[in-house]
Amino acid sequence: MGPLNPPRPDLIIGLISFALVFVVFAKILVPRIEKTLAAREDAIEGNTERAVALNEESRRILSEYQAELGAARHEAARLREAATEEGAAHVAALRAEGARERDNLVASARAQLEADRIIAEAELREAVFTLATDLAGRIVGEPLTDLTGARALADEFFAEVEARESAKG
Repeated sequence: MGPLNPPRPDLIIGLISFALVFVVFAKILVPRIEKTLAAREDAIEGNTERAVALNEESRRILSEYQAELGAARHEAARLREAATEEGAAHVAALRAEGARERDNLVASARAQLEADRIIAEAELREAVFTLATDLAGRIVGEPLTDLTGARALADEFFAEVEARESAKG
């Protein structure tokens, strides 16, 4: 005898014990294990499906966000361009208004200078005439009373001076 040739009663008891354990495993434990494995498989597949759905949803939301961001950037660029154009137009309008005011001031100042020149010229002519008459009276030795003739002579002199200046300029 030996380990490879067991006694028959031990062999029968071993076979009955094995059959009993096999039946318990096959009827009770294996269905529970299969049920637990099926539940885990459903949970894993459900989680996978939810993960795929969430991934697709997140990609959709990302594409919408990128589209909205692109539209917002486009709108911001359009607003910047419009503001730049509006600012340039405003600056051009202010420059034109400033140029008009400058031209008006220059024209006004020239007109005022011309008026002042005419007044100063008239006053100067009168002063020169008075001085010339006084001087001529001193040279002659008596005051000159014929002012109309002297005035005509002075006017001729001033006209001649103006004609010479006009010819030069």
